[in-house]
Amino acid sequence: MDNAKKLDKKTLSKSFNLWFWGALTCFSQEHMQTFGYMASMLPILKKLYPKHEDQVNAIHAYTAFFNTNPMLGSVIVGITASMEEARANDRGIDGETINDMRSGLMGPIAGIGDSLIDGTLIPILLGIALGMSNGGSPVGAIFYIIVWVLLAYFGQRFLYFRGYQLGDKAVEFLVGEQGAAVRRAIGTVGAMVVGGVLASWVNVTTSLKLYNSNGKVFLDLQKQLDSIFPGLLTVLITIFCWWLMSKKHVSAIWTMLILVVISFVGVLVGFFNPGLSY
Repeated sequence: MDNAKKLDKKTLSKSFNLWFWGALTCFSQEHMQTFGYMASMLPILKKLYPKHEDQVNAIHAYTAFFNTNPMLGSVIVGITASMEEARANDRGIDGETINDMRSGLMGPIAGIGDSLIDGTLIPILLGIALGMSNGGSPVGAIFYIIVWVLLAYFGQRFLYFRGYQLGDKAVEFLVGEQGAAVRRAIGTVGAMVVGGVLASWVNVTTSLKLYNSNGKVFLDLQKQLDSIFPGLLTVLITIFCWWLMSKKHVSAIWTMLILVVISFVGVLVGFFNPGLSY
């Protein structure tokens, strides 16, 4: 189309810089990177939608919770920039499709990025820097700062523009049966990553034990639960949190406060044992 709306490199660069410098803007447990993401999309929306009313309507797609690895996450911002361009040109993309793709990608990208960047690249750079700092030399610190900044900036910039290019090619898949299958697959992978994080980092156990008249334990509740369903309390707490936030629309902050109250009461009645000594 001759009158098709097209994003120029200046707009894309501005969007990327806002992501790079502000991905963690207004960061909180309730919103994480939501506002940083929204800020990075503002130049895109202003370019594609000259009318303020259209910009307001378009930005709603980016109000949903978002959190991923900030470095590799730039590829998601690039993909959605391309999808937003397609939406502005009426190519079968809507806000729900954009948000579904963002939600589906953020989990897998977080899992890959955290292990690759935080768990591999940064320790390697720090190891080299420490080796160069023998005898109190500042060379190691200077090396790490320069190398990390260059890798972070140009690496994220490359991923952003690569995501924009891939997004343009992927648009035709998103509006058909293949697109639906891709979104379902990404959502499944994302759920698997979240489940893996849950199993690795969340561990809820009880210390409740019942004693007989001789002072011997005749019921160790945690052992009984483990024999039936290992990790049952962890699953129940997770489902409870999901129910509060998804069904009852309780905010993440209030959910955490409720968990604090449950933990406090549980310690008082002896159901939980934090292992503290005074």
